[in-house]
Amino acid sequence: MSGTGVRALARDVFFYDLRDPSDLLGGLVLNHGVTNANFYAMIGIVLVISSIYSLQNDKGETLPQDSQPLLPGKYFVVTGGIVDMVVTRTESLSTGTRVQVFRDQVRERDGGCVITKDKNFGAPYGVWRGFEAAHIFPLAYEKYWNENGFGRRITLQPSQGGSINSVENGLLLRADILTFPFVPVLDLHLTTIQDDYKIVCFQPDSSKVAGGFLDRGFLHDPRRPAPELLRWHFQQAVLTNMRGTGEPVFEHDFPRGSDITGDIRDGPKAAERMEFELFSRLAIHEELGPEDTALRD
Repeated sequence: MSGTGVRALARDVFFYDLRDPSDLLGGLVLNHGVTNANFYAMIGIVLVISSIYSLQNDKGETLPQDSQPLLPGKYFVVTGGIVDMVVTRTESLSTGTRVQVFRDQVRERDGGCVITKDKNFGAPYGVWRGFEAAHIFPLAYEKYWNENGFGRRITLQPSQGGSINSVENGLLLRADILTFPFVPVLDLHLTTIQDDYKIVCFQPDSSKVAGGFLDRGFLHDPRRPAPELLRWHFQQAVLTNMRGTGEPVFEHDFPRGSDITGDIRDGPKAAERMEFELFSRLAIHEELGPEDTALRD
């Protein structure tokens, strides 16, 4: 399924301004591990509130900022200040270059999916089917990366491809996690990692990974992902999935013979999607080494 409003279909948490309870500000698909304090942090990303505020449930009870699990339901922002919706998120697109060194270094460091903890037992034999190296900060936003100095967060510069291709900007994921279930997870933020390295899912958690944490051994590796990049990704995930009815979901599984260009042109955010699709398809070919080409032929 694709289109506008898809991200909101499974929501069971909703939030409003108490002074205008008919105007839905956003919502959340509640999965395991989301606490009251986490919810306050998410609200602070989606909304700009000019004064001190609290949240209350539909019974008029104030929601404490604690580690108790968030419950499904309606919540209301209580404040004497102005409540505005954050209206921008990263949308600047350009074509970066995927490089083999990024893939190889992420594979060497992680050895398996860092989200599900599944090890790749084929690694000693050079077999990596079912595992893919993903950029935390997507290559399609390299222009934004460069313009806003994200490369300063990188301490391990790659030999080619620029700082965005550092191992510190990558995670190895199981392929089915990367394509949950109809869009790329790490590019479109259906699964993400919060500041305390807790895994947060923004759609129904079919893989049962929500509420888990990244392995501490992985976090002690000097090549681990830069915390600032994980924080940026979490903020983008909240904005993409929780604000209003959420960002549109784009179709990616086109049957043979489909008019892909026409379908994209007639869908939401056509210009942005077309640029992203062209970039993504070209970038995949950039990354392939000779051994990959042989495997796919």
